[in-house]
Amino acid sequence: MHKYLHLALGWLCVALGLIGAVLPLLPTTVFLILAAYFFSKGSPRLRHWLIEHAHFGPPIRAWEDTGSIAPKFKMIAVGMMAVTFSASVLFALPAKVLIIQAVCMSAAAIYVLTRPNT
Repeated sequence: MHKYLHLALGWLCVALGLIGAVLPLLPTTVFLILAAYFFSKGSPRLRHWLIEHAHFGPPIRAWEDTGSIAPKFKMIAVGMMAVTFSASVLFALPAKVLIIQAVCMSAAAIYVLTRPNT
């Protein structure tokens, strides 16, 4: 039963990661890292396929090996946070929402920016 749960969660994360590849509001790499984890519990073959993928594999391996993020992806992540926050300001969301967003996105940006570079 656990194997199938991990497989389902892995495929869900792959789907969310692929959606995130074309939809700028959703992260890609985070979901693919989660997918690699779930596949390690449910299907070593699928994990191998994912971490050896020409496009998605290098960021996953870099994160697993050294906890590093490529500077290009750091800038994309922080840039998307800025765009999202700017849109929230433009849509005149309530101050409480803006404060929560600012705190959460600032913490996330600090975390991303303080990871080692690949």
